[in-house]
Amino acid sequence: MLNNKGFDMWANDYDKSVGLSYENNVYPFAGYKDLLNTIYNNIRTKDTGKILDIGFGTATLTKKLYDDNYDIFGVDFSKEMINIAKQKMPNASLFCYDFSNGLPKNLKNEKFDFIISTYAIHHLTDIQKIYFFKLLYKTLNNNGKILIGDVAFYTKKELDKCRQDNIDYWDNDEIYIIFDFLKQNLKEFNISFTPISFCSGIVCIEK
Repeated sequence: MLNNKGFDMWANDYDKSVGLSYENNVYPFAGYKDLLNTIYNNIRTKDTGKILDIGFGTATLTKKLYDDNYDIFGVDFSKEMINIAKQKMPNASLFCYDFSNGLPKNLKNEKFDFIISTYAIHHLTDIQKIYFFKLLYKTLNNNGKILIGDVAFYTKKELDKCRQDNIDYWDNDEIYIIFDFLKQNLKEFNISFTPISFCSGIVCIEK
């Protein structure tokens, strides 16, 4: 798994690496643009709102929402990613923080209409995901949504098949979403899953 120094080194080439995987429809970024567009269109059903982006990276998605005049907050643990994002979104509230430890104190009293994350949650263990989603839920406004897009599967069987098909490239340090597990452990939430490609999907939690 890349640490923050690894992401700092990767920052300038990140978008290019993602693009190559998407264009060739291969793991891990097959369906990448479709996933981002789906989240974007979901948010655009509301003309205004406050958005928190977890692990925003180079702000590919968040910049579009920033330009649409949404109030943008973000958390990322790479200083270089943040520097790139700040150039694109000078008035956004961006914080350098490792979200595996929760949320920074700066966001303690904030409430959001949308909480989004794309290709970042796989850095949390399955159990950490459960606790983190419960934490995020507490920071949602009524009628708010959490939208998590990542390498994701409905069942472990689907994940195992994808791993076997991509065994030479599989990243064993990343822990991908299995929706069945989330659903069983977040029964109190209105939670759903939208597959995007053979290796990606969006988890939605509505309040």
